[in-house]
Amino acid sequence: MKLVRHGANGDEKPGLVDRQGGLRDLSSVVRDLCGPALSPDALDRLRRIDPETLPLLPAGTRLGPCVGGTRNFIAIGLNFADHAAETGAPIPSEPIVFNKAPSCLSGANDPVILPKGSAKTDWEVELAVVIGAKASYVHANEAMDYVAGFCVCNDLSEREYQFDRGGTWTKGKGCPTFGPLGPWLVTPDEIPDLGNLGLWLDVNGERMQTGSTGTMIFDVPQIVAYLSHFMMLEPGDVITTGTPPGVGLGRKPPRYLKNGDVITLGIDGLGAQRQEVIAFDDWTAKVAAGEPTN
Repeated sequence: MKLVRHGANGDEKPGLVDRQGGLRDLSSVVRDLCGPALSPDALDRLRRIDPETLPLLPAGTRLGPCVGGTRNFIAIGLNFADHAAETGAPIPSEPIVFNKAPSCLSGANDPVILPKGSAKTDWEVELAVVIGAKASYVHANEAMDYVAGFCVCNDLSEREYQFDRGGTWTKGKGCPTFGPLGPWLVTPDEIPDLGNLGLWLDVNGERMQTGSTGTMIFDVPQIVAYLSHFMMLEPGDVITTGTPPGVGLGRKPPRYLKNGDVITLGIDGLGAQRQEVIAFDDWTAKVAAGEPTN
């Protein structure tokens, strides 16, 4: 099952993708894709609905972040062996954990706003995990029981903030629009081999990242179990699990995003994203002029 959230920013409604790829409105069935609506029983109830009985959404409907009510947006660093090699970093002995601000979540095709004065904003295609039930002190062999589904995430990063401004990586990870999520929340039964998903990312049509979840150092069950020993994971929490090689920081010379760039990215079976990059001053001018911003 592929689930979506559609509508205006901050007022998204639930929906699903039918067998023909059409978008159907679920708002008469469930209020939002958050909290208890992400439990295994709730998802089973949605799975039994005939999509043809639901209203079809018009073409061009905006898709928001594919999950609502996110309280924790957690990220894992240097979790692909080939990306760690690209950066010259040693293979971590335990997952590297940092946070992204939940306020940075945005829709899969919403614009990416460069922070004011940013010169080193980078891209990172990642597999994200959405939690469906409270998880505390779980074991890896039961961790998937707590997962509602998976989606594409672009873990955008401002490298100067991340590495040169002191403190933690979080500074460079939580700027507004730095967490495009979706287009779909895909339930685990639709993914035949979680350990062999292809990931890719292009900038202006040029391939930058190509990778596979097969090179992940810590897999999804290990990550969920590990985090559950340090915090309570709750329905709607998002865990983004690391990126393959090809980030701008790792290129020689480094290459970063600039005003007018277009990022496209995707993961096998989870759909694709497209984001236009807009400088902070251009964005504020559009808002001041009352122009559409999604």
